[in-house]
Amino acid sequence: MAFAVDVVLVVAFAAVGRASHESGILGEGGLGLLTTAWPFVAALAAGWLVSRAWRKPFAPLRTGVPVWAATVIGGMLLRMLSGQGTALPFIIVATLTLLLLLAGWRAVALAARRWSYPRRRP
Repeated sequence: MAFAVDVVLVVAFAAVGRASHESGILGEGGLGLLTTAWPFVAALAAGWLVSRAWRKPFAPLRTGVPVWAATVIGGMLLRMLSGQGTALPFIIVATLTLLLLLAGWRAVALAARRWSYPRRRP
């Protein structure tokens, strides 16, 4: 389930980026979103494998940060290799936004869990 949340957030990131640049979400014969999202989704999957995210999928630091780093670095490398843009402002915005999304939802889930199930004091 955590992987699905990550994928949805990465695709949403790509969709918002496309929409904010007036290129339309689908554009390019309906493949615009796919073209924009695939490098980040592929890097996200690699990040899950390398970090073994399935072991602690909801941990913000142990899982969220490595998955985020792999998604940004791998996504930018794949964009570069596929001839897509990697301008510095885009790298900065993608880095910060994906950090907020990929580690942020885990931090919120962790806080909600702790709030719902407070520890008992002896």
